[in-house]
Amino acid sequence: QVQLVESGGGSVQAGGSLRLSCAASMGTNSNYCMAWFRQAPGKGREGIATIDDIGRATYADSVKGRFTASNDNTKNTLYLQIDSLKPEDTAMYYCAAAARIMPWGRCFSPGFLLENPEKFTYWGPGTQVTVSS
Repeated sequence: QVQLVESGGGSVQAGGSLRLSCAASMGTNSNYCMAWFRQAPGKGREGIATIDDIGRATYADSVKGRFTASNDNTKNTLYLQIDSLKPEDTAMYYCAAAARIMPWGRCFSPGFLLENPEKFTYWGPGTQVTVSS
């Protein structure tokens, strides 16, 4: 059974940093494509970054330079480091998993996955990030 649990959110002032974690029950070097999303109040779910099983990350243009996604396969955990936080980063942050495309065992392209959250089957409950000015 796939379970994802995020942690590390909180309330910070603009300019601060946070590191979010996502514990993945199925492991991070498994048959799933992994990503981080966020959803601000009144807005749709926004793709932030995908990360593959060897730690290669692809980012949405809106977060490049401030967000760093990584994984630790020994701990079955994904991370999202957020630096220089802005009030507009206030949102619920989620990690998500999508099954690989069989029989090829591949993921959709990162750009496609970030634009299509419906491709992700499994979601964590989210962790709230609130940034004050």
